[in-house]
Amino acid sequence: MSDPAQENAARRPVLLGVSLKLYLDIDDSVAWAREIAGIAEAHPSVASGAVRVFVLPSLPAIAGVIDAIGDAPVAVGGQDLFWDDRGPYTGAVSGADLRRLGCRYVEVGHAERRQVFGEDAATIRRKFTAAVRNALTPVLCVGEMVEQAADAAAELCVDQLENALAAMGDESIDDLVVAYEPEWAIGRADPADAGHVASVTRRLREHLDGRTDIVSSSVIYGGSAKPGVISALDDAVDGLFLGRFAHDPDSFALILDEAAAVIR
Repeated sequence: MSDPAQENAARRPVLLGVSLKLYLDIDDSVAWAREIAGIAEAHPSVASGAVRVFVLPSLPAIAGVIDAIGDAPVAVGGQDLFWDDRGPYTGAVSGADLRRLGCRYVEVGHAERRQVFGEDAATIRRKFTAAVRNALTPVLCVGEMVEQAADAAAELCVDQLENALAAMGDESIDDLVVAYEPEWAIGRADPADAGHVASVTRRLREHLDGRTDIVSSSVIYGGSAKPGVISALDDAVDGLFLGRFAHDPDSFALILDEAAAVIR
């Protein structure tokens, strides 16, 4: 008799997300998006849906990036949102407005938001709820601050995941992306050890598969992810969350080829 969990895993597409952070200005973001759209549109694995691609430009570049992508199979999202949709919040970003612009994803809880902007667990939980409320797929970032044993890191990441889900009550979540990004690996020349990553991501996958309130989910790895990483991790992840190593379209194309090669 077949195992439904195994069947679902076999059907799960490889997910490649790219955050531009604040590295590119508006014109460069649009030019980059146009190249990425062409690469994705011409790639058989993207056309078939076996590989899905999303990009997160800076807020002022979102509209231009969406125009540049056009009908290509590349989704767009925001790098942040506020927990309320409307109100006296100078400089805040409404999830409703992101959705109105055409965004499908939004990043929540990135290490830089915690470190630079002081976001705590309560803030992340409220932003996660706002994402779901506005029909945006949350890209929830989890990860330990310092290097530690994989078992301890995995339990910490599960706790971070559960914190974000805590305010949802009985409400179901249509789609969730959990990005494992050990904070100590972000910005390094090399990613975390593949064995360590696999231990953590498999624990996250096991936990997600045990929840009946999440319809669809993906576990991806970020933290200096670059060419060669998805091949090393193979079926331990559902994809990658890429930063500066994908800001070169040629590097992104190479990673896309690797993703197609590991399709289950």
